[in-house]
Amino acid sequence: MTFAWKNIMRCVALASCIAGLQGCAVVAVADAAVTVVATGVKVTAKAVGAVADAVIPNGK
Repeated sequence: MTFAWKNIMRCVALASCIAGLQGCAVVAVADAAVTVVATGVKVTAKAVGAVADAVIPNGK
C-alpha cells in the first residue's frame, strides 16, 4: 500500500469514529430530554391528583 492510500484509510477510519461518537451524543441528549419530560408529566399528574383530592375529599 502506498503512503497516500494509508493516509486516506486513516482519514476514513477517523471520520467513521467521529461519526459514531456523534450518534452516541445525539442519543444521550434525546434520552435526557425524554427523562426531563417524563419527570415533568409525573410531577404535573401528582399536582393534579392533589388538587382533585382537595376539591373532592371523599371522591374514590
